[in-house]
Amino acid sequence: MPSARRATTPADIGPADLAPAVFSTAGLAAPRRVELWEAHNATALIGLDVHAPGPLEATEVNVRLPRARLARVTASAHAVQRTEDVIARCPADSIAIYLALRGDAWFTSADGTYRLRPGEAVVCATDQPFARRFAGGLEELVVTVPCSAFSGYVDASRAKPKVSLFSAAGSTRRPGGGPPSAAAEVSQYARALARLAGRATRAQQPVPPDDHAVLDLAAVLTGGRAAAPATAHRAAARSYIEEHLTSPGLGAEQVAAAIGLSERQLSRVFAADGTSVPRHILTRRLCLAYSLLSSDRLGPETVADVAARCGFTSAAYFSHAFRRHFGHRASDLRREARARA
Repeated sequence: MPSARRATTPADIGPADLAPAVFSTAGLAAPRRVELWEAHNATALIGLDVHAPGPLEATEVNVRLPRARLARVTASAHAVQRTEDVIARCPADSIAIYLALRGDAWFTSADGTYRLRPGEAVVCATDQPFARRFAGGLEELVVTVPCSAFSGYVDASRAKPKVSLFSAAGSTRRPGGGPPSAAAEVSQYARALARLAGRATRAQQPVPPDDHAVLDLAAVLTGGRAAAPATAHRAAARSYIEEHLTSPGLGAEQVAAAIGLSERQLSRVFAADGTSVPRHILTRRLCLAYSLLSSDRLGPETVADVAARCGFTSAAYFSHAFRRHFGHRASDLRREARARA
């Protein structure tokens, strides 16, 4: 079995560091809600001018990764603008990906105006002006990634794409009503990113996200066919692993077959990123177990129950790997969570 090395670098921060933070306008004085919502978003995501027809009711769940930021936004009717003045006041050389869950939205930029429906995602550059309107409120997931993080993942000339709209049905629409673009096949990555961000920001037992997977998926959505082939292969593999993480039989052979690569090719793709398929699966299972064991809503499940739930076939091996990776025992973490409850 693969060994689990203890996380010691910023890129390998532990699940406890990825716990969601929540900001809400509930309980705030109505006249100051927009001002405070703008201030929060300028720090947590990107700067925006906000306009609301009435007292703004909004909640944002944020997760900060080493190279990306995730959020789940729920809000009443309002509109936002990222104007030239806002860009000058709050510069951000990043890519923003908005994944709609509820409510229709209108997006306007130099590329045109179009409607974003639930199940669709829009990708845009934050150093260019845009405006968004939510007439009936919204719930959405947001991912922002600095353009500098895409070095080696996407051709430099494509690191700042024109606005792209990806549909859950599998097609890609460009502003202006044109036909689906050649990048339509990457819509599957938008769905995978939505699932990953959704689990990371949900209210009940959030799953610590994989920073590497977020970057791979965002790079494919940003660059399309300009993304490095290894990036697309890695994104597909990591997405498959996340969906089948709790299956005890998950391994390199199954992952390779699912994404259409040989095991040797898959091993090379992960080796180029400084890891291996077995080590990656082990690390993700340990992170999932950590989030469950540290939850005060787990119930009567034991450490062995959690190990089995996360795909481990040996409770003893799980306990050893957990302590080696995190530096403390799984049983101690579970005891602390029960004490809090």
